Amino acid sequence: MGERRAAEPGPFAEGLFTDLYELTMAQAYDAEAMEDVAVFELFFRKLPASRNFVMAAGLADVLDYLEHFQFSEDDLAYLRRQGTFREPFLARLARLRFTGDVDAVPEGTLIFPNEPVVQVTAPLIEAQLIETLVLNQVHFQSVAATKAARCVLAAEGRTVVDFGSRRAHGIDAALKVARTSYLAGASGTSNVLAGKRYDIPIFGTMAHSYIQAHADEPAAFAAFARLYPETTLLVDTYDTLTGVRRVIDLARKLGERFRVKAVRLDSGDLGALAVATRRLLDQAGLERVKIFASSGLDEHEIRRLIRAGAPIDGFGVGTKLAVSQDAPDLDFAYKLVAYAGQPRTKLSAEKIIYPGRKQVFREVHDGMATADVLGEPDEPAPGRPLLQPVMRQGERLPAGRVTLHAARDHAARQLARLPEPWRSLDPADRPYPVRVSDRLNQRLRQLQARMRDARAQRPARPHAK
Repeated sequence: MGERRAAEPGPFAEGLFTDLYELTMAQAYDAEAMEDVAVFELFFRKLPASRNFVMAAGLADVLDYLEHFQFSEDDLAYLRRQGTFREPFLARLARLRFTGDVDAVPEGTLIFPNEPVVQVTAPLIEAQLIETLVLNQVHFQSVAATKAARCVLAAEGRTVVDFGSRRAHGIDAALKVARTSYLAGASGTSNVLAGKRYDIPIFGTMAHSYIQAHADEPAAFAAFARLYPETTLLVDTYDTLTGVRRVIDLARKLGERFRVKAVRLDSGDLGALAVATRRLLDQAGLERVKIFASSGLDEHEIRRLIRAGAPIDGFGVGTKLAVSQDAPDLDFAYKLVAYAGQPRTKLSAEKIIYPGRKQVFREVHDGMATADVLGEPDEPAPGRPLLQPVMRQGERLPAGRVTLHAARDHAARQLARLPEPWRSLDPADRPYPVRVSDRLNQRLRQLQARMRDARAQRPARPHAK
């Protein structure tokens, strides 16, 4: 099992992107001939204190990886040099491809504690070896998408642009922040590679260095507007309101040829400066020129500015989005819930694993989500099932080929259907309701009881003398 024709290497084909213990366990499974099908589920146990929901993201990259999963000859040579792995096992890795099934919630779905986000059903070795990658991609992208969604909610329909690439934790992180920001409803990104790779809008015009490189600010504005008529001019290099007045002077000189779309504020008291800027522009008859703000923004600062009446039309959000500063991690786990047709769990009071394959049913009334039920896939439960088949026998299904633009539309609908207490940036008085079905609770109790009985019947080990 677990062997099929070679796949063309893809962008996520590295079999070595795994933790060492995944490989040592895989070799042990191989030695013990443990070839049966396992079910693993990816979920998180609790929300960060500042979050009411998590937006699921990263599935597309997981499926890309699984489609191209393989160990290269160079990978195998590296493992051989470690002295830990036997030749028969290395030969098996050379042939290994992912042949299993994947069910998952669509990207952009809002999820809550203990709900499976990705469910993998595959021969044990395959399902075990992909754990690190699945966690890596879904964890980070869900963290980033959730932060971006909060910024979009705070902006109340105004433009939000990802400006975080230069302070993201590496190139891959910067690209994934751009992708998930767009998924969550942002208008686009400043990162050009992300724009190309994901087909999302790119934003940006000038930095302070452009102004500084010229003899004076008016000359810089005039030169840039000549080359890029419908641009945004950065006005705070020297004095913000003086910069705005110089934009107004340029408009008077150019007359009908003046087509500048916006000015950008990047320092100081953004709220007060936006009010003063709007007043100056309106007095000059430049009502159509918009105000874009950046510098140290996050969802809380965006909300504060809007509630204070700041006439800002768009926000560039950088560092605090790129690193999700207030909640940079989630306690995602990838756990075995069934093997060889039998449910599996742990005897742990603090970290419950509900056994067997599961489904999440979302109840919706009057167009709004009201509660979720975690239950067995075949039980009669109210609501719509969230987990959908996205891969079968290692082959991607149409539901696993959803475009980023379609996922973005789905995410917008998800946010619109979440009632206000849980859309809020502030912690809700009570968590979104997630109920575990009676059948699933009964299965857990019965399995735990059998496990305790089996432990009690084992002969005690003799004490060492």
